[in-house]
Amino acid sequence: MPDVPEPMVKLVRWTAEPAAAQVLRSTAAAVIAYQVAVWLLPQPAPLTAPLTALLVVQVTLYSTLRTGINRVNSVVVGVLIAVGFSALLGLSWWSLGLIIFVSLLIGRFVRVGEFVIEVAISAMLVLGVTQVANTAWDRVYETLIGAGVGMLFNLLFAPPVWVSSAGDSIDTLARRMAALFRDMGGEIAGHLPVDRAAARLHEARRIDHAIVEVDASLRQAEDSLRWNPRVREGVLSRIVLRTGLDTLEICAVVMRVASRTLTDLAKHRTEESLFPDEVAAELQDLFGHVANAIQSFAVLITSQVAENAEQAEERLGQALADSAVSRDRTADLLLTGVREHPRQWQLQGALLAEVDRILDELAVDKRSERLVEELDRYGSELSERHPRLHLIRRRLAATAVVQRTSAPMRAALGRSNGRSED
Repeated sequence: MPDVPEPMVKLVRWTAEPAAAQVLRSTAAAVIAYQVAVWLLPQPAPLTAPLTALLVVQVTLYSTLRTGINRVNSVVVGVLIAVGFSALLGLSWWSLGLIIFVSLLIGRFVRVGEFVIEVAISAMLVLGVTQVANTAWDRVYETLIGAGVGMLFNLLFAPPVWVSSAGDSIDTLARRMAALFRDMGGEIAGHLPVDRAAARLHEARRIDHAIVEVDASLRQAEDSLRWNPRVREGVLSRIVLRTGLDTLEICAVVMRVASRTLTDLAKHRTEESLFPDEVAAELQDLFGHVANAIQSFAVLITSQVAENAEQAEERLGQALADSAVSRDRTADLLLTGVREHPRQWQLQGALLAEVDRILDELAVDKRSERLVEELDRYGSELSERHPRLHLIRRRLAATAVVQRTSAPMRAALGRSNGRSED
């Protein structure tokens, strides 16, 4: 079999990504909107229609519908303002400033979201044309055509689901945190220079920026699950990913505190090792087990298949069990060492307490309880807004949720359903 050129391989991979699908969808929707406008309107170049379709066909179906409605409202309001002003005023510097001011002010009251500026743009473009009436309504028609084509296009060709890319972002974040944990464990043995410990602390603080980027990716994935006909169990997927990211964020904060603890300990022990060799070796193993637990946790929350989730949960359970055993041995060694050399005992105890907090956050039982709480909260909000719809969706999704979740989570969800039935 002949070798495939590397550029061709990259092209094939790119076309399989959600970003590539979005580019193709936006281009097709804009071209279709232009052709429809040419067919229906007398304008020689109705570019407002493809422009509107391009803006309306957003990444997700939820944002497409919201954007389409807001954009049509903004254009119509701007055109009506221009029609009213054209009957009283001509185009001059003061009339232009006045129409911009009024358009922006009215745009705030009609609640067009981020398209407030579009109200002023539509009003200016229409006011600057001599045949105001014809141009105004042509712009409205073009906007309606573009928005209609864009929304219909998304209904017929559902947008891509961005859960996979959000899962990759979460997995990358977890790997980065695990690698930092292993580096911190590898530097515990022997003498740790203060500048090296401070560098690890700075790197731990930079993870906050990565969490912000992952949060943005997850928000996009959450929007792609709303109102998408290609998605089943969208609520469960959103809750699993969101609660998982919340847990990793807590772990990142605790990891930063642990790095600060090691830095403070390094400042007090500039001429000696941080820990005795036996304690350092055990701490290094403990940090390695915690790193494995963080990675296994990320795999668990990003697994889309029940079988993969079961395997990931087993690996997470094993990593947590290994961490607990190593943690107990470390605690015994630290207690013995502190009794003999009590200097900076509070820092050593704090380091162990920080590891305990991370292990507690990653525990499978706690995660199951968190999922139950979030599902109950979502169900309560939905039942208050749409009681009949909530009952239908709950009956349809019950079997799928049980099949999707792993054994401990199924038990917890079962307890939740029993309580809600009571």
